[in-house]
Amino acid sequence: MSAIQKAKGFKKSKPGTYVSIATSLFGAVSVIKQAKKARFENDKLQLADALVSAAAIATGVALLVRELKRLGDDDVLAG
Repeated sequence: MSAIQKAKGFKKSKPGTYVSIATSLFGAVSVIKQAKKARFENDKLQLADALVSAAAIATGVALLVRELKRLGDDDVLAG
């Protein structure tokens, strides 16, 4: 099995999904900082950008959690 095939398999695994969730949540820190700065500077456009980014992160995490649940349902040993 090549390294690329292993990496693709990791992305679809439970640990890979956990890493993806953690990465997404780490991005949320940046969005929070952006929102605070926008509120301090009273910049409505930058605040709107932060809100859209936060919504994208929330949606991404929700999709990853759904994928994690689906992986859990497919687990042969879980039954």
